[in-house]
Amino acid sequence: MAQITFIDTGGTARTVEAAPGSTVMEAAVKNNVPGIEAECGGACACATCHVYVDEAWLSAVGTAQPMEADMLDFASDLRSNSRLSCQIRVRPELDGLVVRTPERQG
Repeated sequence: MAQITFIDTGGTARTVEAAPGSTVMEAAVKNNVPGIEAECGGACACATCHVYVDEAWLSAVGTAQPMEADMLDFASDLRSNSRLSCQIRVRPELDGLVVRTPERQG
């Protein structure tokens, strides 16, 4: 299992466990993490699982693929470290990953 920490806009951190092969979004939904709406259920068809990847983790997480980059255009307050959590697959090397949730989704 990998531990992922979600930090909301108020600074509250929630650390959850995620199974390798699952997505960061699935871990958030399974653990009722506030700020991750995941309206499309992980189909990369909306931007309601938008997160900001902590700068220290950007290289480990990698960059968005074209389909994800297109969907990120619908995200509020897009930043250079924005990703859709449904597109970040949990791997052992992501143990300790830190992401922040935006003020609002969509």
